[in-house]
Amino acid sequence: MNIDLRSDTVTKPTPEMLKRMLSAPVGDDVFGEDPTVNELQERLADMFGQEAGLFCPSGTMTNQIGINVHVQPGDEVICDQLSHVYNYEGGGIARNSGASIRLTQGDSGRFTAAQAEAAINPDDSHYARTKLISVEDTCNKGGGCFYDKQHLEEISALAKQRGLGFHLDGARVFNALEESAIDTNEYGSLFDSISICLSKGLGTPGGSVLLGSKPFIQEAHRVRKSMGGGMRQIGILAAAGLHALDHHLERLQEDHDHAKKLETLLNERSWVEEVTPVHTNIVIFKLADGASAEEQCKKMAAHGIHALPFGPSKIRFVTHLDFTSAHFAQLKQIFEQHL
Repeated sequence: MNIDLRSDTVTKPTPEMLKRMLSAPVGDDVFGEDPTVNELQERLADMFGQEAGLFCPSGTMTNQIGINVHVQPGDEVICDQLSHVYNYEGGGIARNSGASIRLTQGDSGRFTAAQAEAAINPDDSHYARTKLISVEDTCNKGGGCFYDKQHLEEISALAKQRGLGFHLDGARVFNALEESAIDTNEYGSLFDSISICLSKGLGTPGGSVLLGSKPFIQEAHRVRKSMGGGMRQIGILAAAGLHALDHHLERLQEDHDHAKKLETLLNERSWVEEVTPVHTNIVIFKLADGASAEEQCKKMAAHGIHALPFGPSKIRFVTHLDFTSAHFAQLKQIFEQHL
C-alpha cells in the first residue's frame, strides 16, 4: 500500500466524481457559454457572499489575477513572510504586476490589523503606494493554522478605512472553515477578492475560482486572457468541483483527525525533535540533531511513505481523502518496526 503524504493535491478523482465529470454539459467558457462552469462560479459566489466568479486552472493563477486587478506597477502588497503568494508563486507579484511586497512577521503566517497598519506606507512619493492586504487561510508554511473571525474583521475594517483592497488566498479555506465554523457568507463578505482552490482538500483534478464584484471579475476575465488562462469546454473539470462541494466538505474533519493522530505518533519518535501544533490537515515536524530532511524522506520512501522536505531538517505531511485509517495503521506499523 503506497502512502503519499506529499500534498493533498495527489488525490485521484473518485468513481462518483468521474461520473459527474463525464456527464457534464459543456460549452465554450471563453465565451461564457459553459453551463457547468457558470454553475460552479455562481454557486461559490453565492456561498461566499460575492457577486461573481471566474474559473481558472490553478490557485496560483487566481491569486495572481486577483492581485493584478487590485494593483498597478509600483504599488505595494502587504502579506506575511510565510505566505504562498510570496514564497511559492514564482515571484508572480513582481513578474505579473510590477508590484513590491511588504512582509509582516505574524504568528505562523497570521498577522494582526496592527501589524498590517504598521506596514502601510505614508502618502509620500518616496514610498511605494500601498494598495492591497493579502492573507492566507489556512497558511501552508504556518502548519495549516487558520484565522479567527475577530482578526479578519479587524483587518477588513482597516482595509476599508484606508482604502485598500483585501484579498484572500483561500487555497485551503474549507479546512479553515471546518475548524472555525464561521458562516461562509459572513466570512466571504469580509474580502474584496477570494481565491478558492478545488484541487487540495476537496480532491478535484484541478481548478480554482476567483470571487469578487461583477466589475472586478469582468476585469479579471481580461487579465486571465492575457495570462493564457482561457479554457474551452472545461465543464468536465468544473463538474468535479460541483461534486466536491456536494460530497467532500463534510468529510474534511476526517483529514484533520488523521493529522492529529500523526502529530501524536510523531511526538513519540526519538528521531523527531518537535512537531508544529496541528490545526487542520498539515503536519510539519523537525528532525532531531539537525538530521537531513531529504535523507529522512528517502528512508521513508523506501518503505512506501512519501513526504516533502520542508526545510533542511523539517518535513511536511498533508492528509487528504485518499489517506484512510488503513493507511494510518500501516504507517504506524512501519514507524514502529522500521523507522
